[in-house]
Amino acid sequence: MAWATAHLEGRLFEGGDEDSSEEIDQALVELLSRSHWRGDHDLVSGLVGVGVYALERLPRGSAVEVLDRVVARLDETAERSEAGATWLTPPDLLPAYLLERCPGGHYSLGVAHGVPGVIAFLGAVVNAGVARKAARSLLDDAVRWLMAQKLSEGSGSVFPTSAAPRLKPEPSRSAWCYGDPGIAAALLCTARSVGEAAWEREAHAIARRAADRPADQAGVRDAGLCHGAAGLGHVFNRLFQATRDERLGEAARFWLVRALEMRKKRGGVAGYTAHRASDSPPDGGLSRGVLEGAAGIALALLAAVSPIEPEWDRMLLLSARTSGPRLRGAAS
Repeated sequence: MAWATAHLEGRLFEGGDEDSSEEIDQALVELLSRSHWRGDHDLVSGLVGVGVYALERLPRGSAVEVLDRVVARLDETAERSEAGATWLTPPDLLPAYLLERCPGGHYSLGVAHGVPGVIAFLGAVVNAGVARKAARSLLDDAVRWLMAQKLSEGSGSVFPTSAAPRLKPEPSRSAWCYGDPGIAAALLCTARSVGEAAWEREAHAIARRAADRPADQAGVRDAGLCHGAAGLGHVFNRLFQATRDERLGEAARFWLVRALEMRKKRGGVAGYTAHRASDSPPDGGLSRGVLEGAAGIALALLAAVSPIEPEWDRMLLLSARTSGPRLRGAAS
Protein backbone atom coordinates (compact mmCIF):
# COMPACT_ATOMS: atom_id res chain seq x y z
CA MET A 1 0.00 0.00 0.00
CA ALA A 2 2.87 2.38 0.77
CA TRP A 3 4.47 1.66 -2.62
CA ALA A 4 1.16 2.36 -4.36
CA THR A 5 0.78 5.62 -2.43
CA ALA A 6 4.28 6.74 -3.46
CA HIS A 7 3.68 5.70 -7.06
CA LEU A 8 0.36 7.52 -7.39
CA GLU A 9 1.49 10.72 -5.72
CA GLY A 10 1.47 13.42 -8.37
CA ARG A 11 -0.69 11.26 -10.63
CA LEU A 12 -3.91 10.35 -8.87
CA PHE A 13 -3.49 12.86 -6.05
CA GLU A 14 -1.12 15.61 -4.96
CA GLY A 15 1.22 15.07 -2.06
CA GLY A 16 0.47 17.26 0.93
CA ASP A 17 2.79 18.90 3.43
CA GLU A 18 2.56 15.85 5.66
CA ASP A 19 4.41 12.76 4.46
CA SER A 20 2.03 9.86 5.09
CA SER A 21 4.79 7.25 4.75
CA GLU A 22 7.51 8.88 6.88
CA GLU A 23 6.73 6.65 9.86
CA ILE A 24 6.96 3.58 7.62
CA ASP A 25 10.38 4.69 6.42
CA GLN A 26 11.65 5.21 9.94
CA ALA A 27 10.33 1.81 11.06
CA LEU A 28 12.15 0.21 8.13
CA VAL A 29 15.37 2.08 8.93
CA GLU A 30 15.20 0.74 12.49
CA LEU A 31 14.47 -2.80 11.35
CA LEU A 32 17.21 -2.80 8.72
CA SER A 33 19.79 -1.31 11.08
CA ARG A 34 20.01 -4.64 12.88
CA SER A 35 22.74 -6.84 11.49
CA HIS A 36 22.49 -10.63 11.06
CA TRP A 37 19.36 -10.48 8.91
CA ARG A 38 17.31 -13.67 9.21
CA GLY A 39 14.41 -12.91 6.89
CA ASP A 40 13.90 -13.32 3.15
CA HIS A 41 16.16 -11.53 0.70
CA ASP A 42 13.80 -11.54 -2.28
CA LEU A 43 11.48 -9.17 -4.11
CA VAL A 44 8.13 -10.65 -3.12
CA SER A 45 8.83 -11.23 0.57
CA GLY A 46 12.10 -9.65 1.65
CA LEU A 47 14.92 -7.15 1.38
CA VAL A 48 14.63 -6.47 -2.35
CA GLY A 49 10.91 -5.73 -2.00
CA VAL A 50 11.64 -3.22 0.75
CA GLY A 51 14.28 -1.70 -1.53
CA VAL A 52 11.83 -1.39 -4.42
CA TYR A 53 9.52 0.56 -2.11
CA ALA A 54 12.40 2.86 -1.15
CA LEU A 55 13.32 3.43 -4.81
CA GLU A 56 9.79 4.68 -5.39
CA ARG A 57 10.19 7.13 -2.48
CA LEU A 58 13.34 8.79 -3.83
CA PRO A 59 14.69 11.45 -3.50
CA ARG A 60 13.53 11.62 0.13
CA GLY A 61 16.33 11.30 2.64
CA SER A 62 14.53 8.54 4.51
CA ALA A 63 14.38 6.49 1.27
CA VAL A 64 18.14 6.87 0.84
CA GLU A 65 18.60 5.59 4.41
CA VAL A 66 16.44 2.56 3.70
CA LEU A 67 18.34 1.79 0.48
CA ASP A 68 21.72 2.11 2.24
CA ARG A 69 20.62 -0.44 4.81
CA VAL A 70 19.04 -2.84 2.32
CA VAL A 71 22.32 -2.93 0.39
CA ALA A 72 24.23 -3.47 3.64
CA ARG A 73 22.01 -6.40 4.62
CA LEU A 74 22.29 -7.94 1.13
CA ASP A 75 26.05 -7.54 1.36
CA GLU A 76 26.30 -9.27 4.72
CA THR A 77 23.99 -12.16 3.76
CA ALA A 78 25.62 -12.86 0.38
CA GLU A 79 27.49 -16.12 -0.06
CA ARG A 80 30.69 -15.50 -2.00
CA SER A 81 32.85 -17.95 -3.90
CA GLU A 82 34.98 -18.06 -7.03
CA ALA A 83 31.72 -18.27 -8.99
CA GLY A 84 30.50 -14.94 -7.59
CA ALA A 85 27.85 -13.89 -5.06
CA THR A 86 24.49 -15.51 -4.38
CA TRP A 87 21.83 -15.72 -1.68
CA LEU A 88 20.54 -18.85 0.01
CA THR A 89 16.86 -19.26 0.86
CA PRO A 90 17.25 -21.33 4.06
CA PRO A 91 15.07 -24.36 4.86
CA ASP A 92 12.91 -22.51 7.39
CA LEU A 93 11.79 -20.07 4.69
CA LEU A 94 10.90 -22.69 2.07
CA PRO A 95 7.36 -23.93 1.37
CA ALA A 96 6.76 -27.62 2.04
CA TYR A 97 6.93 -28.74 -1.59
CA LEU A 98 10.39 -27.16 -2.03
CA LEU A 99 11.67 -28.33 1.34
CA GLU A 100 11.20 -31.94 0.27
CA ARG A 101 13.50 -31.39 -2.74
CA CYS A 102 15.94 -29.01 -1.04
CA PRO A 103 16.20 -29.90 2.67
CA GLY A 104 19.24 -27.66 3.04
CA GLY A 105 17.67 -24.69 1.28
CA HIS A 106 18.20 -23.49 -2.28
CA TYR A 107 19.44 -20.63 -4.47
CA SER A 108 16.47 -19.33 -6.43
CA LEU A 109 16.95 -18.24 -10.03
CA GLY A 110 13.62 -16.45 -10.32
CA VAL A 111 13.11 -12.69 -10.44
CA ALA A 112 10.34 -12.93 -7.83
CA HIS A 113 12.26 -14.92 -5.24
CA GLY A 114 15.90 -15.06 -6.20
CA VAL A 115 19.15 -13.71 -7.54
CA PRO A 116 17.84 -12.11 -10.78
CA GLY A 117 15.61 -9.87 -8.67
CA VAL A 118 18.59 -8.90 -6.51
CA ILE A 119 20.54 -8.07 -9.66
CA ALA A 120 17.81 -5.82 -11.09
CA PHE A 121 17.45 -4.04 -7.75
CA LEU A 122 21.19 -3.43 -7.40
CA GLY A 123 21.30 -2.04 -10.92
CA ALA A 124 18.54 0.42 -10.04
CA VAL A 125 20.38 1.44 -6.87
CA VAL A 126 23.61 2.10 -8.79
CA ASN A 127 21.66 4.13 -11.34
CA ALA A 128 20.07 6.13 -8.53
CA GLY A 129 23.50 6.97 -7.13
CA VAL A 130 22.87 5.40 -3.71
CA ALA A 131 25.43 3.16 -1.98
CA ARG A 132 27.01 2.99 -5.41
CA LYS A 133 30.37 1.42 -4.54
CA ALA A 134 28.95 -1.42 -2.42
CA ALA A 135 26.00 -2.04 -4.74
CA ARG A 136 28.17 -2.16 -7.88
CA SER A 137 30.66 -4.61 -6.39
CA LEU A 138 27.84 -6.89 -5.27
CA LEU A 139 26.09 -6.52 -8.62
CA ASP A 140 29.15 -7.59 -10.63
CA ASP A 141 29.61 -10.69 -8.48
CA ALA A 142 25.89 -11.60 -8.63
CA VAL A 143 25.78 -11.37 -12.43
CA ARG A 144 28.88 -13.56 -12.64
CA TRP A 145 27.21 -16.19 -10.41
CA LEU A 146 24.01 -16.08 -12.46
CA MET A 147 25.85 -16.62 -15.74
CA ALA A 148 27.56 -19.66 -14.24
CA GLN A 149 24.18 -21.37 -13.68
CA LYS A 150 23.28 -21.84 -17.35
CA LEU A 151 22.00 -25.22 -18.47
CA SER A 152 23.68 -27.09 -21.30
CA GLU A 153 22.74 -26.36 -24.89
CA GLY A 154 19.57 -28.16 -25.96
CA SER A 155 17.87 -27.88 -22.58
CA GLY A 156 14.36 -26.51 -22.54
CA SER A 157 15.50 -23.20 -21.04
CA VAL A 158 18.74 -21.28 -20.56
CA PHE A 159 18.42 -21.29 -16.76
CA PRO A 160 16.96 -23.74 -14.24
CA THR A 161 14.46 -22.77 -11.58
CA SER A 162 16.93 -23.10 -8.73
CA ALA A 163 20.27 -24.51 -7.66
CA ALA A 164 21.11 -26.59 -4.60
CA PRO A 165 23.53 -29.34 -3.58
CA ARG A 166 22.48 -32.71 -5.02
CA LEU A 167 19.59 -31.07 -6.89
CA LYS A 168 19.53 -31.95 -10.57
CA PRO A 169 19.09 -28.72 -12.55
CA GLU A 170 15.88 -28.80 -14.56
CA PRO A 171 14.51 -26.44 -17.21
CA SER A 172 12.30 -23.68 -15.86
CA ARG A 173 8.92 -22.60 -17.17
CA SER A 174 8.64 -19.35 -19.11
CA ALA A 175 7.39 -16.52 -16.93
CA TRP A 176 8.22 -13.27 -15.19
CA CYS A 177 8.54 -14.86 -11.75
CA TYR A 178 10.72 -17.78 -12.88
CA GLY A 179 12.31 -18.50 -16.20
CA ASP A 180 14.27 -16.95 -19.04
CA PRO A 181 11.86 -14.13 -20.02
CA GLY A 182 11.94 -12.55 -16.57
CA ILE A 183 15.71 -13.01 -16.29
CA ALA A 184 16.27 -11.49 -19.73
CA ALA A 185 14.17 -8.41 -18.93
CA ALA A 186 15.78 -7.92 -15.51
CA LEU A 187 19.28 -8.28 -16.94
CA LEU A 188 18.56 -5.91 -19.83
CA CYS A 189 17.15 -3.28 -17.50
CA THR A 190 20.23 -3.68 -15.29
CA ALA A 191 22.62 -3.47 -18.22
CA ARG A 192 21.12 -0.18 -19.33
CA SER A 193 21.06 1.17 -15.79
CA VAL A 194 24.81 0.71 -15.40
CA GLY A 195 25.99 0.90 -19.01
CA GLU A 196 27.16 -2.70 -19.51
CA ALA A 197 26.95 -3.52 -23.23
CA ALA A 198 28.07 -7.14 -22.73
CA TRP A 199 25.24 -7.78 -20.28
CA GLU A 200 22.80 -6.23 -22.73
CA ARG A 201 23.93 -8.58 -25.50
CA GLU A 202 23.57 -11.53 -23.13
CA ALA A 203 20.07 -10.44 -22.12
CA HIS A 204 19.04 -10.07 -25.76
CA ALA A 205 20.29 -13.55 -26.59
CA ILE A 206 18.40 -15.05 -23.62
CA ALA A 207 15.26 -13.22 -24.72
CA ARG A 208 15.55 -14.57 -28.25
CA ARG A 209 15.90 -18.12 -26.93
CA ALA A 210 12.83 -17.60 -24.77
CA ALA A 211 10.81 -16.22 -27.69
CA ASP A 212 11.64 -19.27 -29.79
CA ARG A 213 10.52 -21.75 -27.14
CA PRO A 214 7.42 -23.70 -28.24
CA ALA A 215 4.29 -22.56 -26.41
CA ASP A 216 3.45 -26.08 -25.25
CA GLN A 217 6.75 -26.18 -23.32
CA ALA A 218 6.26 -22.84 -21.55
CA GLY A 219 4.20 -24.18 -18.64
CA VAL A 220 1.51 -21.49 -19.00
CA ARG A 221 -1.86 -22.46 -17.48
CA ASP A 222 -3.65 -19.15 -16.97
CA ALA A 223 -3.47 -15.53 -18.06
CA GLY A 224 -1.99 -13.92 -14.94
CA LEU A 225 0.87 -11.45 -14.76
CA CYS A 226 3.14 -13.50 -12.51
CA HIS A 227 3.40 -16.71 -14.52
CA GLY A 228 0.67 -16.54 -17.13
CA ALA A 229 0.07 -15.48 -20.71
CA ALA A 230 -0.52 -11.77 -20.02
CA GLY A 231 2.68 -11.64 -17.98
CA LEU A 232 4.68 -13.18 -20.80
CA GLY A 233 3.08 -10.79 -23.24
CA HIS A 234 4.07 -7.83 -21.08
CA VAL A 235 7.65 -9.01 -20.54
CA PHE A 236 8.17 -9.62 -24.26
CA ASN A 237 6.51 -6.25 -24.92
CA ARG A 238 9.10 -4.56 -22.70
CA LEU A 239 11.92 -6.47 -24.37
CA PHE A 240 10.62 -5.56 -27.83
CA GLN A 241 10.33 -1.88 -26.97
CA ALA A 242 13.89 -1.88 -25.65
CA THR A 243 15.49 -3.72 -28.58
CA ARG A 244 13.06 -3.23 -31.50
CA ASP A 245 13.68 -6.89 -32.27
CA GLU A 246 10.58 -7.95 -34.20
CA ARG A 247 10.90 -11.55 -33.03
CA LEU A 248 10.30 -10.32 -29.49
CA GLY A 249 7.37 -8.24 -30.73
CA GLU A 250 5.85 -11.34 -32.30
CA ALA A 251 6.21 -13.17 -29.00
CA ALA A 252 4.53 -10.29 -27.16
CA ARG A 253 1.55 -10.30 -29.51
CA PHE A 254 1.28 -14.10 -29.42
CA TRP A 255 1.05 -14.26 -25.64
CA LEU A 256 -1.30 -11.29 -25.36
CA VAL A 257 -3.66 -12.97 -27.84
CA ARG A 258 -3.35 -16.20 -25.85
CA ALA A 259 -4.34 -14.27 -22.71
CA LEU A 260 -7.46 -12.96 -24.45
CA GLU A 261 -8.32 -16.48 -25.62
CA MET A 262 -8.18 -17.73 -22.02
CA ARG A 263 -11.05 -15.49 -21.00
CA LYS A 264 -14.29 -17.35 -20.28
CA LYS A 265 -17.81 -16.00 -20.57
CA ARG A 266 -18.57 -16.78 -16.95
CA GLY A 267 -16.67 -17.10 -13.71
CA GLY A 268 -13.80 -15.30 -12.06
CA VAL A 269 -13.37 -11.58 -12.65
CA ALA A 270 -14.12 -10.41 -16.20
CA GLY A 271 -13.92 -14.07 -17.18
CA TYR A 272 -10.48 -14.71 -15.67
CA THR A 273 -9.52 -17.06 -12.86
CA ALA A 274 -6.13 -17.95 -11.42
CA HIS A 275 -4.89 -21.51 -11.86
CA ARG A 276 -4.26 -23.13 -8.49
CA ALA A 277 -2.82 -26.54 -7.64
CA SER A 278 -5.39 -29.07 -6.51
CA ASP A 279 -4.12 -29.00 -2.92
CA SER A 280 -4.06 -25.18 -2.69
CA PRO A 281 -6.45 -23.25 -0.44
CA PRO A 282 -9.46 -21.48 -1.96
CA ASP A 283 -8.82 -18.50 -4.25
CA GLY A 284 -9.02 -15.96 -1.44
CA GLY A 285 -9.20 -13.08 -3.90
CA LEU A 286 -6.30 -14.14 -6.12
CA SER A 287 -8.44 -13.79 -9.24
CA ARG A 288 -8.77 -10.07 -8.45
CA GLY A 289 -5.16 -9.26 -7.66
CA VAL A 290 -2.23 -7.85 -9.60
CA LEU A 291 0.23 -10.74 -9.65
CA GLU A 292 -2.16 -13.60 -10.29
CA GLY A 293 -5.49 -11.99 -11.08
CA ALA A 294 -7.56 -9.79 -13.35
CA ALA A 295 -6.00 -6.50 -12.26
CA GLY A 296 -2.59 -7.60 -13.53
CA ILE A 297 -4.06 -8.88 -16.78
CA ALA A 298 -5.76 -5.52 -17.30
CA LEU A 299 -2.50 -3.64 -16.68
CA ALA A 300 -0.67 -5.76 -19.26
CA LEU A 301 -3.41 -5.21 -21.83
CA LEU A 302 -3.45 -1.46 -21.16
CA ALA A 303 0.32 -1.33 -21.68
CA ALA A 304 -0.10 -3.11 -25.01
CA VAL A 305 -2.58 -0.58 -26.45
CA SER A 306 -1.31 2.67 -24.97
CA PRO A 307 1.62 4.93 -25.94
CA ILE A 308 2.09 5.73 -22.24
CA GLU A 309 4.98 3.97 -20.56
CA PRO A 310 3.63 1.43 -18.04
CA GLU A 311 5.69 2.66 -15.09
CA TRP A 312 3.65 0.53 -12.69
CA ASP A 313 5.97 -2.33 -13.60
CA ARG A 314 8.74 -0.76 -11.54
CA MET A 315 7.33 -2.97 -8.78
CA LEU A 316 8.30 -5.97 -10.95
CA LEU A 317 11.79 -4.54 -11.61
CA LEU A 318 10.99 -4.23 -15.32
CA SER A 319 11.80 -0.51 -15.39
CA ALA A 320 13.63 2.03 -13.24
CA ARG A 321 12.42 5.19 -11.52
CA THR A 322 15.49 7.34 -12.11
CA SER A 323 16.17 9.48 -15.14
CA GLY A 324 18.93 7.23 -16.45
CA PRO A 325 18.60 4.63 -19.24
CA ARG A 326 15.74 2.19 -18.77
CA LEU A 327 13.27 -0.02 -20.60
CA ARG A 328 10.78 2.31 -22.21
CA GLY A 329 7.55 2.29 -24.12
CA ALA A 330 4.44 0.23 -24.63
CA ALA A 331 3.54 -1.96 -27.58
CA SER A 332 1.41 -0.54 -30.36
